Amino acid sequence: MDKIHVLFVGESWFIQTTETKGVDYFTTYRYEECAYIMKDLFEAGGIDFTHIPSHRVEFDFPESSEELRKYDIVMFSDVGANTFLLPTKTFIHGNPSVNKLALVRDYVADGGSFCMIGGYLTFMGFEGKGRYKRTPIEEIMPVEFYESDDRAELPEGFSPDIVAPNHPVFDGIDEQIPNMLGYNSTNLKADSTLLAEHNGDPIIAVATYGKGRTMAYTCDCAPHWAPLTLCNWKYYGRLWQNIAHWLANK
Repeated sequence: MDKIHVLFVGESWFIQTTETKGVDYFTTYRYEECAYIMKDLFEAGGIDFTHIPSHRVEFDFPESSEELRKYDIVMFSDVGANTFLLPTKTFIHGNPSVNKLALVRDYVADGGSFCMIGGYLTFMGFEGKGRYKRTPIEEIMPVEFYESDDRAELPEGFSPDIVAPNHPVFDGIDEQIPNMLGYNSTNLKADSTLLAEHNGDPIIAVATYGKGRTMAYTCDCAPHWAPLTLCNWKYYGRLWQNIAHWLANK
């Protein structure tokens, strides 16, 4: 079987901390990313994994169909639409540039696969700053996005209900998915297939677009919505490897 190649975008951030001690203060900065969680579980299943951190999208994300077709699957996780739509060339210098979201849409229509993973900057996200509503990405997704902040914060935790246990995504998994702590609320499109839900909201949904396949995974893949109990679940790697095989149709 041919190796599956995943292009994973996001799950990275910079943190600025200011400490005040009496009349004195100082500021520190650090960089963090959680993409290693996905890298480890995909590579454990023999799946090739390429990561583009959010701040490298302008420089490293493909700008042609030929480049994008090197990958079987494109995944966005906690990275907003503006990061793709406002490169320096356009936002600062006022020059046209490649619409990378439209490029992904055309890539899927031509047989590629796409998965959006939930978070504060995917779907619509925190205060609507994910901003994927009415973009080419919403067009290809199995779900419709809300107009504004779509977060469902559930600090008490919930275990999603699997409604399609015989779907290949759940092959070899004989346990309920452990607790999640939140997700992005969406509406299932009429021609999509619901795989898992909570209180009527899609948690995992799939669809086809043109020749390709798409998935909405509305919880995060890493903390905080995906707590360590979920990330360390014995079937977590199996779940994502199954997702990759289904999306790539391999």
